[in-house]
Amino acid sequence: MNIRIGYGVDVHQLAENYPLWIGGLKIESDLGAVGHSDADVLLHAICDALLGAANLRDIGFHFSDTDPQFKGIDSKILLKEVYNKVNEKGYSVINIDSTVILEKPKLNPHIPAMQRAIAEILKIEEDAVSIKATTHEKVDSFGERRAIKAYAACLLEKK
Repeated sequence: MNIRIGYGVDVHQLAENYPLWIGGLKIESDLGAVGHSDADVLLHAICDALLGAANLRDIGFHFSDTDPQFKGIDSKILLKEVYNKVNEKGYSVINIDSTVILEKPKLNPHIPAMQRAIAEILKIEEDAVSIKATTHEKVDSFGERRAIKAYAACLLEKK
């Protein structure tokens, strides 16, 4: 059995007058994530985990934040493209484990819908997509609501 582990992390600044996209969902919030794309920190971390496991470099290599074609792009499109690249290299996704660090709003009510959205793109069961949410207990840029961070790990299997 040929299996590979991947790991990804992403951070975005939070600011007023930006939407907050997490896990493919628009979440109601007074602050949103700033980025070249829709700044979906969770999907970006998952993309990097998948790309890393398949030894395909990172999200910035494939989708440069200086390329105008990716300005404001829906990160679900990026995740689908990453899935295709991983699949073309002969791998399938076994599971995803992830954590989002955000002081507020609370993400727990949204996690099942995020799991559905991600599982559909990656063609895996919802039960294979773990999403955890935590705060930073009002400490540093994350706890002070100046930034959002996500970590993701994945397991791939050679088909």
